[in-house]
Order: sequence, then structure tokens, then C-alpha cells
Amino acid sequence: MSKKQIYIWTSTIIAIVVLGFVFMTSWYTVDESEQAVVLTFGKAEATVIEPGLHFKMPWPIQEVKKLSQETFSLDFGYNPEDNGSNDVIKMITGDENIVMADLVVQWKITEPIKFLYHSADPEHTLYNATSASLRGIIGTSTIDEALTSGKAVIENDVQTQLTKLIKDYDIGISVVDVKLQEVDLPNEEVRRAFTKVTDARETMNTKINEARKYENQQLEEALGERDAIISRAEGDKIARVEKARGDVAKFNALYAEYVNSPDITRDRLVIETLEEVLPEAKIYLMDENGSTIKYLPLGTDQSKTVRPLEEGGGQS
Repeated sequence: MSKKQIYIWTSTIIAIVVLGFVFMTSWYTVDESEQAVVLTFGKAEATVIEPGLHFKMPWPIQEVKKLSQETFSLDFGYNPEDNGSNDVIKMITGDENIVMADLVVQWKITEPIKFLYHSADPEHTLYNATSASLRGIIGTSTIDEALTSGKAVIENDVQTQLTKLIKDYDIGISVVDVKLQEVDLPNEEVRRAFTKVTDARETMNTKINEARKYENQQLEEALGERDAIISRAEGDKIARVEKARGDVAKFNALYAEYVNSPDITRDRLVIETLEEVLPEAKIYLMDENGSTIKYLPLGTDQSKTVRPLEEGGGQS
């Protein structure tokens, strides 16, 4: 074989290899769970998120970096299974107590170009932002809020603060959710002391509630008694007013009779008064000479009309 033929075969083989390499590096595929960044001479040009087969310029003109579209989880803080290992992170609450918190952050890559080139280590940046957010929120909360009823509020506040920090850092990450898994005290001795404090507080609240219940009961009884006294007083007032009106009417009637017959009316009033004052007494009335006796049977039948007796001691 001549040199010319050898040169032709060599050139053909090289051309085939080059064409094969160009063909192999000009096509790439993107899965449904992936997203791709196309680089032209090392510069990010476009983001591809549509799944399927795509064409590009061969390497080294263009290359592709693929990233996942799935949701990632970042575990931060306390893990009860570590048993005091160095991974345990302690924090100080707003009332100067020490707690350990376990937080899970769910995040996604939403802007691949920024994720690749705006930070040397975006995941470490997310970790630091999570630490700053959680420590800041725990530092403004009391230990009771962190251990009991305030966990949901802490979760929301941490997510709000972390989302703001990640947006400011502009590293192509979006925070999907924040879950506060566990908040605990640093050791068993502190846990026992806190349990005693909690029990004492519950006992105090129970006693306060019982005292308030008794106070309300006594207050209701006092108000009821007050209303009853007021009602009785109102009734007594009405009765006294009506009695006074009756007395006035009676006096006016007697006065009218007195004006017509003063002597008879006066004698009748005297006799009625004697009937009331001396209901059981027997009274004998004598005139100035002592010769005639008049007997008034005041102690017999009060319904009968008493009138003067005839001389000689007769009675009616």
C-alpha cells in the first residue's frame, strides 16, 4: 500500500472519529425530573426544562450541566438519636434558657444558572441562613413557647425569615416548607426541673381557675340576694305608700264626719280607741252625780254598736 493510500485511510478514520464525536456531543436528553443549563464557551446561555432529546453545538463550543428538579431536604439541629454528639446544636431562648431544636427545610432549585454561579456552595449558604433564622426566632421566644404551644408560630416565623434571606442572597433556591421536628432541653436533669416547674404552673392555674369559679359563684349569689332585697324593699315601699294613702283617705273621711258632728265623732273615736287598747276590759261609766250607771260591754261582741244605757242600770 502506497503512502498516499495510507494517508487517505488515516484521514478517513480521523474524519469518522471526529464526526462521531461531534454527533455524540451534539445531542443530549433531559429527564422529567431534571433541568439543564447550556454553556457556550463556559458562559451560561439558557435553561432547558422540557424533557426529551435536545440539540446543541458540539463540545467544546457548548456543554450542558444537569440539575434536579426534585425537592431536597436539609436537616438542621438536634437529633435525639445522636446522644450528645457534636451535631447537637444548642440555642438560647428569649428568657435565657438553653434548648436544642431539630428543623427540616424542604427546598428546590428554581433558577439553575444562579444556583450554579451566584454562590460557591449554595447548600452551605442555605444551611447558614437556616441557622441564622432559627436562632433569631428562638432567641425572641420564651422556653414555654418553644416547648409547647408556640411551635407553629416559630415554624412560620422561621420560614418567613429564611425565605427573605434566600431571596436576598439570590442563589436560585426556593424554600418550600419548614418543619420544626423537635425542641428539647439539653439534659435529663434540666428536663426534670422543667417538668416540675410546668406541673407547678398547671397546679397554680388550676387553683386560680377554682378561685375564679368560687368568686363568680359568690358574686352571683350576692347579686341575687341584692336583687331580692331590692324587690322586697320596692314591695315594702309600695305597701307603705298605699297604707299612707289609705290613712289619708280615712282621716279625710273622719274629718268630714267631725265637721258635721264633732261630739259624736269624738265620742266614737274615744270608744274605738278603748276597744283597741283595752279589748278585754269591762268599763263602767258614771255621771257627775253618781246616781246613774252606764255599762259598756266592750269585752263582748266587738261587732255590735255600743250606745248609751237607760237610767236604772238596764243594758242593751
